[in-house]
Amino acid sequence: MGKIFLISLLFICFQQTAAAEQIRSGEQRPNILWLVIEDMSSHFAYQGEKLVSTPNVDKLANNGVNYSNAYVTAPVCSASRSAMITGMYQTSIGAHNHRSSRGKFQIKLQGDIKTLPEIFRDNGYFTSNMSFSADKPNKWDRYGKEDYNFQYDRKTLYDNADWSKKDKGQAFFAQIQLRGGKIRNVPSWLKEMNAGLDSLIKANQVTLPPYYPDHPVIRQGWADYLNSVQYTDMEVGLIIKRLEKLGDLENTVIIVTTDHGISHARGKQFLYDEGSRIPFIVHYPQKLKASTEDKLVAHIDMAATSLALANIAVPNWMQAKSIFNNEQQRSYVALARDRCDETVDRIRGIRMGNWKYIRNFHNKRPHLQPSAYKDSKPFMPVMRQLHKDGKLNATQALLFAPQRPAEELYNLDKDPFEINNLAGSEAHTAKLVELRKVLANWIIQTDDKGRFPESAISYDQSLEAYLTPRLRKKHPAQVAEAEKNIKLMKKWAADGI
Repeated sequence: MGKIFLISLLFICFQQTAAAEQIRSGEQRPNILWLVIEDMSSHFAYQGEKLVSTPNVDKLANNGVNYSNAYVTAPVCSASRSAMITGMYQTSIGAHNHRSSRGKFQIKLQGDIKTLPEIFRDNGYFTSNMSFSADKPNKWDRYGKEDYNFQYDRKTLYDNADWSKKDKGQAFFAQIQLRGGKIRNVPSWLKEMNAGLDSLIKANQVTLPPYYPDHPVIRQGWADYLNSVQYTDMEVGLIIKRLEKLGDLENTVIIVTTDHGISHARGKQFLYDEGSRIPFIVHYPQKLKASTEDKLVAHIDMAATSLALANIAVPNWMQAKSIFNNEQQRSYVALARDRCDETVDRIRGIRMGNWKYIRNFHNKRPHLQPSAYKDSKPFMPVMRQLHKDGKLNATQALLFAPQRPAEELYNLDKDPFEINNLAGSEAHTAKLVELRKVLANWIIQTDDKGRFPESAISYDQSLEAYLTPRLRKKHPAQVAEAEKNIKLMKKWAADGI
């Protein structure tokens, strides 16, 4: 054990010495800048949305590498951001339940796992995380959203909110958090956006997804959302101008993405593409040739990719993969949703090829369980009333069914809106079994902590510690459910049925 520790210590010292030597020798290392947009799906002009004008993001996409099949590992902010900043599945580090480390119980990162800013700092980088908005175009010193589901100290992660505070010649790893789709939910932000855009998309111009009813409130909400895409693009333009002004643009890798999809009935918090598929652009024309890639990418891959581009070794414990390493390409991406606020749920999904498989572990409950967060949105009372009045068609009423199917299977080539569930089709049994096995193996191999009820487990405990006589006595029903769950996954992993 002592020998392993000594080797690890020497490796860290070597990296830090090498980083310091690079600075002394004047060798330029690339800056890494993440633009993280909230609550936004794939609706930029370069992605085919015809109503919006997004010249700044489009330019980054057209001059960079843009990935058309990028997914978050969790479709809600705190779980997604916890995964993003560690390069680990939120389910592996116990950060899968939304905002689960704010009370008495604090989740701690286990073993050697560290956040990405800490790794960059260890390697001589200046680290920052700022919030930016167009209404304060000269305000660059506000700390940005973190929302990590584990115990941390901002001072150990970030040197400052603003990367311009760095030493001369020092490379930076920075994040800029943008409000994105959240703008339409805050009256003052909505007013700011409507006044700041030269041309507004009108409600009568939008084409709604077929699973939403054609209603004025829903149309206006969708128009406001598309306008937030345009406004976000304007903010990205201001950020690019600042990079140019500071002389940082040429040597900066810019990664543009979102923390999950649009906050709507079938979007945020669900594993359908509206909630989980995201834009993902890597812009670095000095080294990367412009292209559009359809390979599968998980948003945690930002971590390993950023380290690789900075010529920093990717830790062995990290589950993220460098997207430019051809030997590490993903054959599938795994998706997971767990408790969001007071709404308990457990959904797992696999996107492989052109297929999406979804497993609803609480299928006796409806998709739209009571949720203070979602029910407060303008569209939800409208949709619930339309359903009550029998005015939704069969597709629109799917979300209101009293129960969900245990399994869902969609051919995204033929059914991009994920409406026609093929899980019960005999013609697709082989594909169902294949993806079922992939999911089961992923759950086991990545140690998915969602197997255990949140109320009865400290995630730094082993399975053996969890299934102790004391817990069996204190939580018999939950322990029984966990054991049943574990046996089911082992069976699925073995034979897929």
